[in-house]
Amino acid sequence: MTDALNAANDTAATADGPSDDVVARVLASAESRSSAYSLFSSGAQALQTEVGADSIGDGEQLDREDRKALRRVPGLSTELEDVTEVEYRQLRLENVVLIGIYAQGSQDDAENSMREMAALAETAGATVLDGLLQRRAHPDPSTFLGRGKAAELAAIVQALGADTVIADTELAPSQRRALEDVVKVKVIDRTAVILDIFSQHAKSREGKAQVELAQLEYLLPRLRGWGESMSRQAGGQVGGAGAGMGSRGPGETKIELDRRRIHTRMSKLRKQIAAMKPAREAKRANRRRNSVPSVAIAGYTNAGKSSILNRITHAGVLVENSLFATLDATVRKNTTADGRIYTLADTVGFVRNLPHQLVEAFRSTLEEIADSDVIVHVVDGSHPDPASQIATVRDVVGEVGARGITELVVFNKADLIDDDTRLVLRGLEPRAIFASARTGEGIDEILAAISEMLPDPSLEIELIVPYDRGDLISLLHEKGRVISTEYVEDGTLVHARISQDLEAQFAEFRVPAGAIGA
Repeated sequence: MTDALNAANDTAATADGPSDDVVARVLASAESRSSAYSLFSSGAQALQTEVGADSIGDGEQLDREDRKALRRVPGLSTELEDVTEVEYRQLRLENVVLIGIYAQGSQDDAENSMREMAALAETAGATVLDGLLQRRAHPDPSTFLGRGKAAELAAIVQALGADTVIADTELAPSQRRALEDVVKVKVIDRTAVILDIFSQHAKSREGKAQVELAQLEYLLPRLRGWGESMSRQAGGQVGGAGAGMGSRGPGETKIELDRRRIHTRMSKLRKQIAAMKPAREAKRANRRRNSVPSVAIAGYTNAGKSSILNRITHAGVLVENSLFATLDATVRKNTTADGRIYTLADTVGFVRNLPHQLVEAFRSTLEEIADSDVIVHVVDGSHPDPASQIATVRDVVGEVGARGITELVVFNKADLIDDDTRLVLRGLEPRAIFASARTGEGIDEILAAISEMLPDPSLEIELIVPYDRGDLISLLHEKGRVISTEYVEDGTLVHARISQDLEAQFAEFRVPAGAIGA
């Protein structure tokens, strides 16, 4: 193919002059770059091509088109042989190489983590060129990989034309600087990528403030200074301020000034987030006062939580085949088959090694899980390692104090798994429900299970409600649980369960216990 391309280039140059020769040289350079690397393959594309995201309840999904219209393009190729090539240089996304370390016997887990890291990088807008795993007991304290492997990585980065290296862990600031000095390109870690995705996808005012706070907490210990940043800012007359005696001499360095500004901004953000909290708590208090049970949909990122919510409530929440597509909690009302009202809350997704800055920053959002009566734990049934997803979600749920809440495990994307896989998953969670937000399989089972798991009102009563008080029957169905009804001469005989705060409204219609049978 190369010979044919060269022959075509020679012909083009002879026939059409030097302009076509420039174009041919650019195309030949692109061909050589594309053939010089091997893609991170063998199932490394962690985002599936068919996830069943679209369903009858997804709405118009206008946000998805808007998000795709703002894909980042960090830079242009500047490898020019001739200034005339500037008109033909290529537009490119950020090209990255992934690196990771695994101990003896944990290669499968490391490969799954690397595939997830590839999906994170793709979601952030990068192009993954390759992934490299090194087996060693502990990361090198200096360059993470060790001096020799870091030099090999530098050669690979140069050969592939990568401009970023991403480590599948959290790097110490000193490790990142030392590795950058060796590979000569930008080095970031898993936490930085997740924070970048969150900053792109946050939409609400509270979500943006939470993400910015997490980013500043991550940035603070990683500030770097050089040149003027490490010199003192002169004060007084030396600095030209003309402040007079007593103000001369060295002041803060620029890096100290940056730290102070970051601390000031973090303090302001914490106050803003604290000021937003009462509104959310007021909504929760209103639901509690009206005895409205709540159900939280939790799970690993890209497991299909928003798709399940859309399928059940037709909420129209953004659904996209990417990690952390939705960050803001969405609450919708739903009704059980027997007429009881409850709320469904879609929460932020989890991921292994979720940065602790995000857990703290999104604590107000995660409180939707802690304050719920039932947790619908959505798991991607087609994932190669669902057990680790379940463990990760339960760890984060435990961190927010929701470990004791009733849990319903749902294996989503059942249309993508075979019978053998179902047997394996059934062994993991015997009482789980298999569902598909795409086909609608298992949705009725989920609704029935939620209806059974919702807490019953504490007070069991029998009433004879006059036929002209249909409003009370409606109230019983809405805020209580009607066990049975029977039509008698004096009115409707109702056996129901209600909460204590409704007892006074039905006191005059109550039938003493055992009076009906007597």
